Amino acid sequence: MVWPFAHLWDSALSFDQFLKESTRNTDLWAGVYRTAKVPEWAVEAAAKLGRRFRFVAIVEDWCGDASSTVPVVVRFAEAVGIEFRILRRDQHPEVMERYLSRAGSRAIPVVIVLTEAMDEIGHWGSRPAEMQAFVMAERARGKTSKDYFPEVRRWYAEDGGESTLREILAVMAGGAAG
Repeated sequence: MVWPFAHLWDSALSFDQFLKESTRNTDLWAGVYRTAKVPEWAVEAAAKLGRRFRFVAIVEDWCGDASSTVPVVVRFAEAVGIEFRILRRDQHPEVMERYLSRAGSRAIPVVIVLTEAMDEIGHWGSRPAEMQAFVMAERARGKTSKDYFPEVRRWYAEDGGESTLREILAVMAGGAAG
């Protein structure tokens, strides 16, 4: 089934456009993009899937999880020839409503995996599973994001986006040919 928001593809932002139009955390977004390294295993895994994909990310420039993961996904997309576009969450509430978290929140980022023909395979977001478990445990202890933010930044830096890439590749594999 064709992605219900395919009509938005041509007006969605490239990563460069997103950075140029952003007003918050642009140095962080650009820095993560500049230093991101795509592991060879991720490139090889994408090649083994034997088909072409497109990615659409739902983000906002203020989101720390997005600035830690999306630039790595952009580098991955570039490395394997995947077209990548961005929709701003607050400008596209109808899209965000389709991808609410399990708790019903408008959590971002969300990366939607499409075939080249714009058929939706699935989506990933808003954090790698390991990071999500950490955040939920901290919240259960009554901590706020300000309390554990340094640990989150450290984890993302040490992980280098590998957890995110593994999880997105699993979504991609769900729609891979035989």
